[in-house]
Amino acid sequence: MMTERFEKLYIGGEWIDPIEGEIVDTIDPSTGQPWAKVAYGGAADVDKAVAAARAALEGPWSKLSAFERAAMLRRFATIYDTHVEQLIQWESRDNGRPVRETGPDIRNHWQWYNYYAGFADKIDGRTIPTDPGMLVYTQRLPVGVVGAILPWNAPLLLTAWKMAPALAAGCTIVIKPAETTSVTALQLGKIAEEAGIPPGVINIVPGYGATVGARLVEHPDVDKISFTGEHRTAQRIMAAAAGTLKRFSCENGGKSAHILFADADLDNALNAATHAAFMATGQSCALGSRLLVERSIYKKVVEEVARRSAQIRAGSPLDIGTQIGPHANAQQLEKTLGYVDIGKGEGARLVAGGHRLAPDGMKDGYFIAPTVFADVDPAMRIAQEEIFGPVCSIIPFDTEEEAVAIANGTIYGLTAGLWTQNVGRAHRVANAIRAGTVWVNSYRYLRTAIPYGGFGRSGLGRENGPEGLDAFLEPRAVIMNLSGAYPNPYAS
Repeated sequence: MMTERFEKLYIGGEWIDPIEGEIVDTIDPSTGQPWAKVAYGGAADVDKAVAAARAALEGPWSKLSAFERAAMLRRFATIYDTHVEQLIQWESRDNGRPVRETGPDIRNHWQWYNYYAGFADKIDGRTIPTDPGMLVYTQRLPVGVVGAILPWNAPLLLTAWKMAPALAAGCTIVIKPAETTSVTALQLGKIAEEAGIPPGVINIVPGYGATVGARLVEHPDVDKISFTGEHRTAQRIMAAAAGTLKRFSCENGGKSAHILFADADLDNALNAATHAAFMATGQSCALGSRLLVERSIYKKVVEEVARRSAQIRAGSPLDIGTQIGPHANAQQLEKTLGYVDIGKGEGARLVAGGHRLAPDGMKDGYFIAPTVFADVDPAMRIAQEEIFGPVCSIIPFDTEEEAVAIANGTIYGLTAGLWTQNVGRAHRVANAIRAGTVWVNSYRYLRTAIPYGGFGRSGLGRENGPEGLDAFLEPRAVIMNLSGAYPNPYAS
């Protein structure tokens, strides 16, 4: 198969060779073989991109009216929609997520750009009543140059979550895609060109976290970092950004509890439980990886989840019949296999999966069978640590209070789900769980207008909804003396 080539960076509205980077192979995780060549930048390329973003921020982008900025975002959304079929193929090649998942996902991305376009001309302030003779009002201004550091599990979606509100707020942006999934990010530069986005507003510099990511974080002319990824990386970013007191928001994953009470509509709950545990090959921050089950239905749920997991079809991500693809990279596969060993060593009962797969002869692909552990103690590592693989830990409970205590018993607090037909219980449990999102009789329902983010080590700030715009704005108070007088405090 012919190797695709994406050997230029997008900086200042131009496609340029890396100054100090290199051209690297990007791997198809279903085969373990290269499918494309991608340009990686270095620190000097980041400097060039930041300078372009600053020039655009202080120049043409700031000169546009809010209405013009909104129109450009809407045009970007329209053109993005014409590219989706190619983007679906490339994202599935890049990270191994099946087209049956990337397709519905990417076909909806235009909504985020349209949604925030609607906010661009509605970023207003307020007048504050104070003393007679004083006029006090507030403004909300763009935070400035944004560095967006992206993960590999849903690269285009999470780019939209950052770029759409940033541009609506009047910021400019430098995008650092994940090392293993840079292809689709580079295509956003072509869409920006077609949409007439001024040069320097959007800049795209793939590269290594230790070089490109680190330079973005420490750069004195970057005003804000928006990051999605592992919480330990977020801690390092916060420490590095402290020198310039950068604004920082992040979403850092989770270990979500998915609670099934005995009075749940069990057929629908099982549909949700298996999907929440194994979608995206378990590479989702919102994964329902801790399945908490009331004791009276525990045996039946364990048997059914194990049975259903064995029926999930693994295969090529580009095959519409494939239900689970490979891990996005070899390192993540090894991590998941390591946690399978940890689970066995801790005494959990393996009831399904736990081994590598080679569907259709793809022996070098990064596939693992959907894995189910039963009789998991809430203190076990497989119940506490984010695996980021298709590993479901099933935990029994006896009371509502115990379920809540187990759900809250981790360092994370991103999402949770619960199934019950008791309305009072639904409200009590939803209110008691410390998570940024709680789904009731549903799971992973995400929309542009619904804020998303977490408690604890799941992150800082929110994405989506009006709250997602706030992360890219700085409030300013203007206090104006209308009286014309300022008394001399030192007069005798």
